This record gives sequence, C-alpha cells and structure tokens, in this order.
Amino acid sequence: MKMRTLFLLVLLGVIGVFAAVNWSTFTTPTALSLVFGTVQAPLGLVMLGLIVFLTVLFILLAVFMKTSALLDFRRHDRELQSMRELADHAESSRFTILQELFEQETKRRANVEQHSRAEVLARLDKLESALGSVMEQLENSIASYIAELEDKMERTAGQKSPSPGP
Repeated sequence: MKMRTLFLLVLLGVIGVFAAVNWSTFTTPTALSLVFGTVQAPLGLVMLGLIVFLTVLFILLAVFMKTSALLDFRRHDRELQSMRELADHAESSRFTILQELFEQETKRRANVEQHSRAEVLARLDKLESALGSVMEQLENSIASYIAELEDKMERTAGQKSPSPGP
C-alpha cells in the first residue's frame, strides 16, 4: 500500500477508537445552533456523521478520478495503437513502392543492357563483314600484284632468253 493510504487508514482507526472509548459522551444530547434555529442532538454523533460523510465523499472522488484516469489511459492507448498501425501501414506502403521502383529500375537496366548488347553485336557483325571485304580486296590486290610480277618476270625472261641462231 502507499504511505498516504496507510496514513488515512490509521487516522480513521484512531478516530474509530476515540469514538468507541468516548461513546457515552458522543451520544449525550446537547443544544446545537443551526443559525436559523436550535436543535437538540448528540454533538459527537453529528461530528462522527460528518467525518463518515466526508470520508465516503473523498473515497468516491478518488474512485472517480482513478476511473477517469484509466479511461483516459485506455483512450490514449487505443489512439496510440491506431497511430502505430497507420505508421506501420505507411511504412509497408513505402517499402512496397520502393520495391516496385527497384524492380522497374532493374527491368530498365536489363533492357538497356540488352539493347547495348544488341548494338555491340550489330557493330561487330558490321566490322566482321567490313573486315571480310577489306581482306577480300587485299587478296585481290595481292593476287593482281603477283600476276603483274609474273607477267613482268615472263616478259623479262622472254627478252633475256637468246633465240637459237641462224
């Protein structure tokens, strides 16, 4: 128990013991003035009744305050839970969007890579065909140079060979 609650219970116990010990004095009737009139009643019982009334009133007030605090706590807890769920949903939405963007970027890069690969292969094919035609031209040039050289050699060989005499 809290110290405050223990103190109040001890105080109420002391008042109860005091009233029990002095019960005959508490129940002795006396003249009580109520400002607009006088009443014959036991002063001790009236004061004891006021103490009981105030005690019950304060207990009810404490219960009311505790109940309202618990209700506020539960309301705040529900609001916090809904905000947490909303934040989780927003975060999952962001992750989903990020994942979609990542997939789109991956597909775009794959398409660019495939297009670049196709361009490189097309250029290689062009270079290969150009190289083939250059090689063919070189072959033809070399073959024509060799043919010219053979012709020159035959002509020079034909001019140098003596004809058999008369």
